[in-house]
Amino acid sequence: MEARVRVADPPVTIRVADERDVTALAGLRRAWLEERTGAPVEDPGFEATFAQWWRVEQPRRTFWLAEVGSERSGWTAVGSINVVEIVHMPRPGARGGRIGHVGNAFVLASFADRGLPGALLSAVIEHARTRRYRRLLLAPTAASTPFYLRQGFVPAGNSLLALDPSTLAPPAAEPHPAAERPR
Repeated sequence: MEARVRVADPPVTIRVADERDVTALAGLRRAWLEERTGAPVEDPGFEATFAQWWRVEQPRRTFWLAEVGSERSGWTAVGSINVVEIVHMPRPGARGGRIGHVGNAFVLASFADRGLPGALLSAVIEHARTRRYRRLLLAPTAASTPFYLRQGFVPAGNSLLALDPSTLAPPAAEPHPAAERPR
């Protein structure tokens, strides 16, 4: 799925990313952190770690890549977004259904005010319609919340709970049941 979207000059192409785009996506992820910290981040193994993560996530996650350029001059990645497909377990009398969790939306600062964030999100929304998702969910940052509200997202209530397993004490070791049997 590819769309040529004129969000500014130069025109931007938005398409579903594939394995050839792993390096570009890793570069955008690095740029995301560097824009936020205001400094380069030294991590020489990051690209390999990202590629490994990509291979694990690829079966359940769809990525979109926004690029400027042309076949002749080459392409430069300027933004990306992805959605994780969550398939609910079916129950008797009903099918399971699917939802999408939108994540990792990022556009280089120099392209952020050119309509590109909305164009990337539109690609995700069209994907959700095609895949017949019941809903799209996301956990926006405080800064991005107004953007998503303008795009039609609504607060989902206070029903989301989270747990960091590392904060819990491990359970006490219990003897194996067979070890307690009388002989």
